[in-house]
This record gives sequence, structure tokens and C-alpha cells, in this order.
Amino acid sequence: MSVLSPDTRTVPGLLQLRPAPAGMPEPTLQPPTVAESGDPFSTLRIVDLVARMERGRPIRIDDLVDSLNARHLDWLFSRAVVVDALVALEVNWMADYRNAAGFAIQDGKYGATITLEDSPRVDPWIVGQALRAASACRQALVGFSRLDRATSDG
Repeated sequence: MSVLSPDTRTVPGLLQLRPAPAGMPEPTLQPPTVAESGDPFSTLRIVDLVARMERGRPIRIDDLVDSLNARHLDWLFSRAVVVDALVALEVNWMADYRNAAGFAIQDGKYGATITLEDSPRVDPWIVGQALRAASACRQALVGFSRLDRATSDG
């Protein structure tokens, strides 16, 4: 047991850390995240995948779900969450362009599909959708950082 010298004082904010002991694992492991409808972090990951989709041909929504779960191993995306995000994107497309042809969710031979038109207007639009979701993520993080406890009561 060490004895502190009389001139050693505890001062708020002066935490000094030493290097981690040899062999110490990184503490960056985190629990898995279950994607939720309306959650901006889930939406951003879904929009990112949609932005990378092949244009001009139907893509099965189940294939998007499988791809999201394969790309984000620490997340679990259900079909319902992905469909909710795609429907919201379709509504945004219709509001922006007044047509449903550019972003179409339809029933296909092998299940529900999504088709994005192969035109130069899709990329800037989808980037705008991603920027909106990323902004909502940042707002959520700022709100969380202001909490002084794990619950939302302050």
C-alpha cells in the first residue's frame, strides 16, 4: 500500500492516466445493436446501402436485409425496419419529384423489390437523404452527451 505525501492533493479534473499494461485488450467492444424503425443510426446505414445499389433494375428487399446484416456484424436489421426506411425514402422521393417511377417499391416474382431509376438525379438526392440522417445522428449524440445519467430525466 502506498502512502501519499502530504503535498499530494486531489484536484478535480486532473486525472492522469498511465499507459495500459502489456496485453490489455482494447475496450472498444460493444454490444450488438438491434436496428429500430425511425432511428437515424439505422436509417443512415440503410441509406448508405441504397446509395450503392445497382440502378435501373429491381433488387429484392430481402437481399438488402441480408446485405445489411452481413456488412454490419454488430447490428441486426429486421425486414420490417428496412421496409420502413425504404417506404420513408419513397415518400421523400415522391415529395421531391412528384412521381413514383424513380424510387419504386413493388411486389416481384421472388418477393418485394426496390428499383432506383438510372438517372443523374438519384445520386445527389440520396446524398441529401444520407446527410439528413447523419445530421439526426449527430443531434442524438449531442443530446446524449448532455445527459448526466443513463436515463432521459436529465
